[in-house]
Amino acid sequence: MAIIIDGKKIAQDVRNEIKEEVLRLKAKTGIVPGLAVILVGDDPASKIYVRMKENACKEAGFLSREQKLPAETDEKRLLKIIEELNRDDEIHGILVQLPLPGHINSDSIIEAVEPRKDVDGFHPYNVGHLFAGNPFHRACTPIGIMELLDRNGIEIAGKEAVIVGRSNIVGKPLALMLLARHATITMCHTRTKNLSEVTRRAEILIAAAGKAEMITGDMVRDKAVVIDVGINRLESGKLVGDVLFSEVSEKASYITPVPGGVGPMTIAMLLKNTLNAAVRQQV
Repeated sequence: MAIIIDGKKIAQDVRNEIKEEVLRLKAKTGIVPGLAVILVGDDPASKIYVRMKENACKEAGFLSREQKLPAETDEKRLLKIIEELNRDDEIHGILVQLPLPGHINSDSIIEAVEPRKDVDGFHPYNVGHLFAGNPFHRACTPIGIMELLDRNGIEIAGKEAVIVGRSNIVGKPLALMLLARHATITMCHTRTKNLSEVTRRAEILIAAAGKAEMITGDMVRDKAVVIDVGINRLESGKLVGDVLFSEVSEKASYITPVPGGVGPMTIAMLLKNTLNAAVRQQV
């Protein structure tokens, strides 16, 4: 039976460490890390996520600003708000909650954020630095996964890692982070042939495809480390990941649950990126 990686506990540990760092930073320099979150529209999942971010900021002692805009807000108005936040010295991190309404070009909005304040790690500047092996801000979910591996003492160098899913938010940046730590990487996607043959090679398997319980026990190598990034709601209302936990947990050496695995790490690493931004912007 696999050891279950407790993402909630590790995320709380990270948040406690950040809280202590904030107190030290404030005592030494008078600076309080500031995070601005912009929410456009009424997407229920986004509203919950934004509220969780706001609560996490308060707990860590951050300055938290929230801009809630109606769904019909035009792109020009949103760009003006971002421009104002870029110039605001109290704000060290800017996060525009995705997805945006269809009439707004997400790429234009992401690129409008000052790269030093792009604590989501989505700006081409930050993606390019990650690609070049000299990262500045790194995407929150992938760096959260790296933190889970490290805090459980899981060796990465020399291991064969397979990622199922090639999104810009998780799959691609995670591949670069694992590669930088000397893993051998295979990325799978909807066109991958014989998926189960590829996944069975993985010593570290990351499922980030957004398809409920698609990774079954027969697709997993014995004693593999399995990281489940998916979060899917079944018709019954139950939340499940991309991994069939009941089967895979019998074969894996380590596994993340859903909920309570990768999810809590995303907000913890957002806070860490914002703290780092506050420190760097004073240099």
